[in-house]
Amino acid sequence: MFKLSKKVEYGILSLQYMANQNGNIITAKEISEHLNISFEFLSKTLQSLIKQGLIESIQGVHGGYKLAKPADKITFSDVIRALENRSSIVECLTEDIENCGRISCCTIKTPMTQIQDKINNIFDITTIAEIAIY
Repeated sequence: MFKLSKKVEYGILSLQYMANQNGNIITAKEISEHLNISFEFLSKTLQSLIKQGLIESIQGVHGGYKLAKPADKITFSDVIRALENRSSIVECLTEDIENCGRISCCTIKTPMTQIQDKINNIFDITTIAEIAIY
């Protein structure tokens, strides 16, 4: 079954939590404790979100993290791209198709591409704001 990685799941949870804080600066420790996520793993996840411009890091005594843009401008696709190298339901949609040993007899690539396009569309239009109220 198609499943998001823990890193993406924690990224979405963290962004959802930040979106619910009305622009307040939140520490990684607070997020970690509130969401029951390993602090070390969360810190690495947050660093990736910073690199992609989804969150900002504020330094100093009262530092922490906050969304870099409004929650309605951050899509699930943004989060997936920030945290995963690969996000397709079958390998041949992201890997070099020439290395596939079944290319001459494959009958699922086209239907899988259509399904992947539908999934991508859902992730492209679903924003953090839509889940922030939960």
